[in-house]
Amino acid sequence: MTEIDAKIDALVPAWLNLPDIAEILDVEVTRVRQLVKEGQLIAVRRGENRVLQVPADFVGEGKVVKGLAGTLTLLRDDGFSDEEMLEWLFTPDPTLPGTPAQALRENRGTEVKRRAQALAV
Repeated sequence: MTEIDAKIDALVPAWLNLPDIAEILDVEVTRVRQLVKEGQLIAVRRGENRVLQVPADFVGEGKVVKGLAGTLTLLRDDGFSDEEMLEWLFTPDPTLPGTPAQALRENRGTEVKRRAQALAV
């Protein structure tokens, strides 16, 4: 859980507070905090009140987007910080096309993970 700079904040199209994530996932807020702690979600402090928020693209249809946790693990293992992971996930890549986060939402996680692994080489 980190602060976020304006550049990365501008890349992410929408954010959700932890209680909103809990409602979408139909779990308690404590479970969402656990997902953040375990590295399955990235939460950052943003806004005037420095409220913890998660990119909205990380959840959908009552669950965490398929492939996100594995991708975050690969990036973390490559030495990426939370900010660097967010920047990579939300920077458009014309060869995908779209962003890695969009590709994960569209069930193209295999390609996203392949690209994340290639970053380590």
